[in-house]
Amino acid sequence: MLTPEVPMSHSLAGEPPAAGRRAAPLTTAVYSAVEWDLLTGLPGRVVVVATAPAPGRPLRGVAAGLAGLEAVAAGRAFDSDLVRAVVATIYARHDEPAPPARTGQGRRRGRSAPTDPADLLADCRTAARVLRRRADPADSAAYRQWVQTVAARVCRAVPSGPTLSPADQHFLDRLGAALGLR
Repeated sequence: MLTPEVPMSHSLAGEPPAAGRRAAPLTTAVYSAVEWDLLTGLPGRVVVVATAPAPGRPLRGVAAGLAGLEAVAAGRAFDSDLVRAVVATIYARHDEPAPPARTGQGRRRGRSAPTDPADLLADCRTAARVLRRRADPADSAAYRQWVQTVAARVCRAVPSGPTLSPADQHFLDRLGAALGLR
């Protein structure tokens, strides 16, 4: 059972937070476990898909992956309770011991490889719908823009410079559309 939705920028009593800061986030209480897993897993999946080899895209090295991880970490400084809570959850998960490996790990039932852009775009559309229903509009916009920025940082981290290949531009355009940014 979900708890009642509470706007992210107001306290439980309904008054604005003191000194212009947002109240402590109730982020995880607003989302189901499946929705929260989607929101917290999406930035990492964007890094994986953006660094994966694809036709027409330059080969990506370690620098591109690191650029993506830095962009994820930059979410800690966002003026969005949702983005900061997602980053905190990502880091908390990585601080926990890894579960034992299982056969078939890395694939979800009925899904293709984790580097499949079609699966990522479908999950971005799902995340955008979840955010429209449950998030404060400013937090929703900040999250969606942050995820897009993560992908853009990876795509621009190539030895040939910051110029995007047509395939990278197409990927970023499709991602932006799936996130409801275009």
